Amino acid sequence: MPSDRIAKLETYGAAYDELCTALARFPRGMWQYRSTVEAWTIHEIVVHIADSEANSFIRLRRLIAEPGQAVMAYDENAWARRLDYSSQDPEDALQLFRWLRYNSYLLARRQPEAAWANTIQHPENGLMTMDDWLGVYARHVSDHVAQMDHIFAEWQRRQTAQIRP
Repeated sequence: MPSDRIAKLETYGAAYDELCTALARFPRGMWQYRSTVEAWTIHEIVVHIADSEANSFIRLRRLIAEPGQAVMAYDENAWARRLDYSSQDPEDALQLFRWLRYNSYLLARRQPEAAWANTIQHPENGLMTMDDWLGVYARHVSDHVAQMDHIFAEWQRRQTAQIRP
């Protein structure tokens, strides 16, 4: 297995710990804070990560079991709004993410080299190999942690501004 793939797989497999470490930095009371620049709250991002992982779970299995097939895209903002992410339990979402990611990590690690050339057809991303899939999902949590950091920094600035006389 190529070393860059191994590194991505390990990043992918460590995402739950990365997410939990990041969430520990943010006071739970501010998870519902709505930023002026970010579309979602930290709470909503956590729920989105679980839903995204559920889609990833299926995409990986299509790559392995039904290569060449199409996968569905979904409107993340519509899901957040219509599924009322803000009212869903983020702890449940975290546990769902944990188990989906772990199971896919184990499955991906077991795949022979030939499987990594399998493709799926994504409506937005076009033809994707398993390596493409891994690249997207290996950075997904990190991208959202950066988004959470921006939300937290804005929240902190507002808290500081409210304290000033």
